[in-house]
Amino acid sequence: MDLNYIINRVNSRTPKPMDVKYRYAVLVPMIKNNHRWELIYEMRAKTLKRQPGEISFPGGEVEKGETYEEAAIRETIEELNINENNIYVIGELDYFVSYYNSTIHSFLATIDGINVDKVQPNKGEVDHIFTVPVDFFIKNEPKVYYVDLHTSINRDFPYNLIQNGENYNWQKGKHSVYFYRYNDYIIWGYTAKMTKHFIDIIKPLEL
Repeated sequence: MDLNYIINRVNSRTPKPMDVKYRYAVLVPMIKNNHRWELIYEMRAKTLKRQPGEISFPGGEVEKGETYEEAAIRETIEELNINENNIYVIGELDYFVSYYNSTIHSFLATIDGINVDKVQPNKGEVDHIFTVPVDFFIKNEPKVYYVDLHTSINRDFPYNLIQNGENYNWQKGKHSVYFYRYNDYIIWGYTAKMTKHFIDIIKPLEL
């Protein structure tokens, strides 16, 4: 095979995570409310099959031909029932590669030209929304817990093809899970992790 062909094939592509089957995008929406910046959260509809009744940011799966940013904007429009001109994307935050073959890209944005109390979310997806002042997260660290990750092997795995067979030393890991409590709301999981990541970026070195 020609080396130039290989060089062109490698250099003409964008690197991406291996084995990722599902691509998601979310918006981290800030809105000016009562003269202070607040984050908008959704309480997911209890009729949803996936994570019913949990707290999340607007977002969902990336559709074919979409960029991550386009998906985050589209999902926010659909879930919050607002217009695209109400959304100003500031920039992309760090993205998350999960242990269940998914990647989630997050975008920080402001919501402008609308009163948060007048937002009527899509009831098919969102039970209701609420806001939390950014200052709350700056002043309150989340509780963090850890989940041990173990390798579970199927019975038909070819142990005879690997060093040490059934005694192979599989690596183990830990998954951090964050929790914020705000009034009667529990913000946890990826949403809490993304919140903390955003706050860590903007938090002053000295309070």
